[in-house]
Amino acid sequence: MSCNYAEGLSDYKHKGVLGVPEVFDDEEAINEKCDQLAKWIQGSKHVVVHTGAGISTSAGIPDFRGPNGVWTLEKRGEKPTVNVAFDEAIPTATHMGLKALVEAGHIKYVVSQNIDGLHMRSGLQRKNLAELHGNMFIEQCLKCRRQYVRATPAPTVGKKLTGDVCRGTKNSRACRGGNLIDNILDWEHDLPESDLDLSFMHSTLADLNICLGTTLQIVPSGNLPLRNKRYGGRLVICNLQPTKHDKKADLIISTYVDTILQKVAKKLGVEIPAYTPDLDPTKEKPTTSLEWTIPTDEVKALDKIYAKTVKELAKTKKKTAGSARDEKEEFKLKAKKLKKDTSGEGGREGEIKVEMN
Repeated sequence: MSCNYAEGLSDYKHKGVLGVPEVFDDEEAINEKCDQLAKWIQGSKHVVVHTGAGISTSAGIPDFRGPNGVWTLEKRGEKPTVNVAFDEAIPTATHMGLKALVEAGHIKYVVSQNIDGLHMRSGLQRKNLAELHGNMFIEQCLKCRRQYVRATPAPTVGKKLTGDVCRGTKNSRACRGGNLIDNILDWEHDLPESDLDLSFMHSTLADLNICLGTTLQIVPSGNLPLRNKRYGGRLVICNLQPTKHDKKADLIISTYVDTILQKVAKKLGVEIPAYTPDLDPTKEKPTTSLEWTIPTDEVKALDKIYAKTVKELAKTKKKTAGSARDEKEEFKLKAKKLKKDTSGEGGREGEIKVEMN
């Protein structure tokens, strides 16, 4: 549950701009914009989707900064009236739609700030997903760093010991003396390196970045969708509240994200399947054999493509920036500096400097 998760984090005052009123486009505008988005997706070679808490509200999991968000209500001394347990929630039409669009070849990668595990539970493969803030259904070994799928949400948050030990998989042994921790970030933690590296490279290579259900207040996560703008890429924002990057967007759609995914998928001729436990790794028996680690080879392979492609794009756009790898390292260094500048309270949201332009 979002409330229990939020309460498990250490105290942090700077939670951003809260409770901004929602805005809705009329039906005609929604149809026109969804038609345009479908055309852009169809004409793109590298589409990346960035997801926030707003895509899980229809599953009964409250967001954080919406009019009825966890932190919005917390500021008023209240709690959400709807708050479904993480293991009782099921993937929404948006989660299932993204999975279908990935499998159909329309979407290359999904970058998520959500910890509810619904992307994984939809059946979306690890190679197509970065989880920047962790996943309630994942444990990580302190010794070998491998990640394992849990059948139930972790009993802790903030990278604490869960009481389990490294269990290995069908193809590899457990390491000796490896204790498991949850992989949910607290305010002070750095973003997971492989997830961040892949997110940065995919976001830069994208000819179309699409944001769903996020106000993009957290940095550096919220700045990733802008990475492609310097090379002529497009940015689409789908959110009910205004975001810090609205002025930079090529298209803004203000309605429920489930509606957008259903309309866009239909226009692309892609059927959105219903959730089925058969594809949910948390329902597989036994889950002890399921690993969720990003292979190092995947990061290295994309890094080669990234370096070559960005060099070519820079020539086309007559950019004089440094090498692609220099850009990536500079981005990570800025993130660490920002964390330090926010009195060591940085990390996940603290990457924070929450800004609304």
